[in-house]
Amino acid sequence: MIKPFEIKSRLFDNPTQQPIFKTEIKTNEGSLTLSDPKALRALVALMDMNAVLGGAAAHYGGPAALAEIVSVLHAVAFDGAKKAGKKWHELFNIVNDAGHCENIFYALKADYQVAGLDFEKLKKFRSVDSPLTGHGEVHCFPEGVLMSNGPLGSALPQTQGLAIADKLSENSRITISIVSDGASMEGEAKESFAAIPGLAKAGHLNPYIMIISDNNTKLSGRIDKEAFSMEPSFKALEDLGWKRIVLLEGNNLQKCYQALHEALTLVQKNPTQPVVIHAKTVKGIGTKKTIEAASGGHGFPCKKVSEMTDFISEIYLGTSSETLPPVFAKWIQELEVEEKRILATDKKSDGEKIQKGIASAMIRAAKEGIPLISVTADLAGSTGVEAFRKEFPKQSFDVGVAESNMVSTAAGLSKMGFIPVVDTFAQFGVTKGALPLTMAALSEAPIFAVYSHTGFQDAADGASHQALSYISMSASIPHVKVYNLSCSEEADHLFYQAVKEFSKDRAAGKTPSSYVFFLGRENFPKTYAQGSTYKLDQIQVLKKATGAKKILIATSGSLVPEALLASEELETKGISAAVINCSAINHVDIA
Repeated sequence: MIKPFEIKSRLFDNPTQQPIFKTEIKTNEGSLTLSDPKALRALVALMDMNAVLGGAAAHYGGPAALAEIVSVLHAVAFDGAKKAGKKWHELFNIVNDAGHCENIFYALKADYQVAGLDFEKLKKFRSVDSPLTGHGEVHCFPEGVLMSNGPLGSALPQTQGLAIADKLSENSRITISIVSDGASMEGEAKESFAAIPGLAKAGHLNPYIMIISDNNTKLSGRIDKEAFSMEPSFKALEDLGWKRIVLLEGNNLQKCYQALHEALTLVQKNPTQPVVIHAKTVKGIGTKKTIEAASGGHGFPCKKVSEMTDFISEIYLGTSSETLPPVFAKWIQELEVEEKRILATDKKSDGEKIQKGIASAMIRAAKEGIPLISVTADLAGSTGVEAFRKEFPKQSFDVGVAESNMVSTAAGLSKMGFIPVVDTFAQFGVTKGALPLTMAALSEAPIFAVYSHTGFQDAADGASHQALSYISMSASIPHVKVYNLSCSEEADHLFYQAVKEFSKDRAAGKTPSSYVFFLGRENFPKTYAQGSTYKLDQIQVLKKATGAKKILIATSGSLVPEALLASEELETKGISAAVINCSAINHVDIA
């Protein structure tokens, strides 16, 4: 045995009480008490409403689909630990890599009153002073998260190392990972799909179980209609060496238990073959509205607190005719008070999304006959490109939740004379697309990229979504021009000018550079100065310094309005601050 350094686990200890909202199922040994999935879904909806009131996005559909699986998995782990006289995390590595589903895990922990969580703390979900980010982050919440899981398909590969380490250390621990059908489209996940059974067969892994929540749904809609069917990929797991258990009713509590019990029995008898539980779940289960939605209620559907009583009643009771549990009713009352406070003090924004400028520029260029092609990885609705895709569906493709593949596909289109435009969130586009973007440059196949949610603005999702380093990462790649956009008017002008410049180079037989445009997610002013002019690669002077004491503030993107506010504050202190917008990041207008 190779003895590693001892790293003390910071994960929570075994529960000391049963869940507050509990139910029971039959087991081979009698019965098992576990957290009520209906209550977990209701808790997710309530904390989501808190997040929405706080100005953050929140997600219901995916977490709702996983409620039964998560409930059974933890009950089995806690029960096994109690019988063995050990801590649950000495017996199991449990890692979530299923999209925006961490809130169902938070709800379960609060139901058991473990990891320092209770229902009161769930109300801070996705707020800046809470460890409960949209995706589980170890550095924020080490009591409840073993491996951070922000980018889809990125935590699953890390579990290979967990299982190898347990084998080397001669631990008896079983690794259990949870992944979504959307995350299964990522290249990192598919590499793990092949490597895990291969390494296990060679005797390098401890017992391993993977659970796939398959509801054929991603953010933009049904996977098979928007992109392509994942069913062949899941069937191919058997050829790769997995023992596949098909759980047709992934929201049936009893059948979830039976599938997990079978999986545990198989991997303990034969650690050289991992088991995958292919669970057919229903995204958005709990309400008719979310089940029938094209995205399965991916985002939280309630915009007003007045909708919550009926929504929670349908989830928990199946009807609105009965009385909700006091904790739910009181929570809704608190939300009503908070909503009134916000409405009384909130200033309405007169701005708009920067994304509108991107869409308008793309549509204008395409109508001129410029061969623009949209290649997206599920997030066109968030990046603003969806407006172009609706108007030009034959020029639009969705490669699934696979950013690296998206950029590579675009490079091929570029090589054949089209102008491809890829889009996703900044952190996905750069961290997963940096190598393909480099290869596109080497292949003389330049592309356009629209990367939104840049900077600290997506903090509620977790550290992996705070794209603070990604501008510099992409700016260092040769033959890539990087821009940081501040408003929709600037986006419209600069993107259109870049397309025209790209087209001019192509017509002249030259190889253009790639163009990467970063933008924020919030509403911003349409412009920062009436009659503004925007020229590609030129600095825009927004405010001149006129006083005796002068300084210069150079900024870009979502920090432009902050710089203007700073300039106003400095004026009150006798300092005149000029403000310039340097939208071109890696080819600065020195003159």
